[in-house]
Amino acid sequence: MIEILERYIPKAAVAPVFELIKTNHVYLKIVDERKTRHGDYRKLPDGQHQITVNANLNTYRFLITLVHEIAHLVAFQKYGRSIKPHGKEWKHTFQRLMLPFIRPEIFPQQLLPLLALHFKNPKASSDTDEKLSLALKQFDPPNDKTFIFEIPFGGHFRLYNGKVFKRGNKRVKRFECVEVATGRLYLFNPNAEVEYLS
Repeated sequence: MIEILERYIPKAAVAPVFELIKTNHVYLKIVDERKTRHGDYRKLPDGQHQITVNANLNTYRFLITLVHEIAHLVAFQKYGRSIKPHGKEWKHTFQRLMLPFIRPEIFPQQLLPLLALHFKNPKASSDTDEKLSLALKQFDPPNDKTFIFEIPFGGHFRLYNGKVFKRGNKRVKRFECVEVATGRLYLFNPNAEVEYLS
């Protein structure tokens, strides 16, 4: 397991993450990219705790995602299964588990203040934290994707599923986008990655 972790997370995080996995009896499964999530936790019928994380994540996003999912397991065990998946119990647990990792031996200096800010009140996904998401993206391999906020008003873009949208106005946090084929209105996070058409 240590050799596998060394391929996916920063070296200084390997030993403490291995302890978290061992202590909580986690079955870690590294899977192909899923467009809708970075990772997930589920309790299997045999009682085993399975956590899956996408293999294509950069080392910092992989670490955050893995600890995020372990926090679900720990919060459910401590507070019971009736808590909200990303409620206050999970937030507190995620903060506590993540705190030992927010240090310069693990994360680059430019990420540390953004992580400190994010973990004052962690969101259900680091993707919804615009500044942190952008900062993490610079450690991804280059790709041909564009963020929604970079697309001009009225510009067209395509999702991974082939659907084409036209970008509209920004509401408080999200952008209104109209699906071209149906005329239906959808709201997109500013930092959703899409294929810019024109």
